[in-house]
Amino acid sequence: MSERLWELLLQSFGQILIPGLTITIPLTVCSFTIGFMIALVAATVQVAGIKGLKELARLYVWVIRGTPLLVQLYVIFYGLPGFGIVWPAFPAAVVVFAVNTGAYASETLRAAIESVPKGQWEAGYCVGMDYWQILFRIILPQALKTAFPPLGNSLIGLVKDTSLAATITVTEMFMAAQRIAARTYEPFALYCETALIYLIFCTILTRLQRHLEKKLRME
Repeated sequence: MSERLWELLLQSFGQILIPGLTITIPLTVCSFTIGFMIALVAATVQVAGIKGLKELARLYVWVIRGTPLLVQLYVIFYGLPGFGIVWPAFPAAVVVFAVNTGAYASETLRAAIESVPKGQWEAGYCVGMDYWQILFRIILPQALKTAFPPLGNSLIGLVKDTSLAATITVTEMFMAAQRIAARTYEPFALYCETALIYLIFCTILTRLQRHLEKKLRME
């Protein structure tokens, strides 16, 4: 590698990292938090078997899981303006990522809830609890321990998926790298550097996930 390329990589590292810290990470946190709440509602509605809402939740999961994330971004950001609905880029990305995450995470939570032994429900009824008290006080705490590893994987996957937000003009890490590459004509080195930063973020989350899993197992 030439001296010029080393200097370029050193200079660009901060220019790519800063959007990662100020855009990519907040986008991931906001999207996952909202997506988890959506997933919790969709999962509990399905488990409870509430007519109408159960079918609506299943329809939501079917549509979102059956269509590409990139298409969903384009529909919201580029398609809705045709109907007079205009979203700023960042909120549009948050909505799409949250809705997408919610669909996948709801199936994780639903499966985890259904894996809890039926005897836990019966024990709750025996002490005078109603359905929702049993669900939130007994079943969900156990189900969340089961669901934690796949939910952690979803969060790590979301960090990488946020690179798609560049396609709707969100100035996150990947778009920052694209702009530098267009100016310097060094796409290979810059995209490898960007991949390294994503790898650092995901490695930190992976280590945090493993630490929390150990704590949950000890409880």
